Amino acid sequence: MDLVAWEFAVLILAGFIGGLINVMAGGGSIITMPVMMFLGVPGPVANATNRIPVLAHNITAILTYLRHGIPQSWLILSLSLCAIPGAIVGSLISAQIPTHQFNLVLAMVMVVVMALMLTGKDTGSVKDQFNLSRIRLVFGHLLMILAGFWGGFIQIGIGFVLLPILHRVLSLNLIETNIYKVFIILTYTVAALLIFENQLEILWWIGVVMALGNAVGGWLGARLTLSGGEKFIRRALVVAIGAMVVKLIWFP
Repeated sequence: MDLVAWEFAVLILAGFIGGLINVMAGGGSIITMPVMMFLGVPGPVANATNRIPVLAHNITAILTYLRHGIPQSWLILSLSLCAIPGAIVGSLISAQIPTHQFNLVLAMVMVVVMALMLTGKDTGSVKDQFNLSRIRLVFGHLLMILAGFWGGFIQIGIGFVLLPILHRVLSLNLIETNIYKVFIILTYTVAALLIFENQLEILWWIGVVMALGNAVGGWLGARLTLSGGEKFIRRALVVAIGAMVVKLIWFP
């Protein structure tokens, strides 16, 4: 694909917004994937290429978090490893779906994510104690396999999957939840990217351009999270999401 200057600017801006949203709450891919598709990238290829900016912003976010210390590093590692098998299976299935069917699946996912953005409430106050029973620990790791599957399959809305697992099931406070989230996503994204590279065409240069903005957005999102800015307002995305759903269903 040959892009003009303004299209490069759109990719960078979309990457920045997506990285910011992804680190703080989740759902940033609902911006980056549709932008690539509006520029003419087929849905499955956009899904695969989107893993490059996802990787970039999670790396920058992790580097920011590392300077402030990582809570319960053993738990981050075990949860991340559990997400990998699910991500591999999800990526393999996603790579085999025809473009028109993928577009319909994507439209349905975006409707659900839009509904969650409009109706979602705060998940509760920050807890001071890390209180984790053995049952919660086992259940949380099993759910992480399913979360990895969703992340490998489509990535969009993964924050809405990981947040209740980490916050409600594993009793992490909201700041810890965001820290764990970027480590887990980084781990399974590497696995998913390897699968997609083998199964589909990845537009590396488009992914790298978008990753430039995504990395900056991830860095800023991590700093805002550490300062207590996890209540990011997502309602401004509804119009853009609705427009993309209309395009996917009626103007493929």
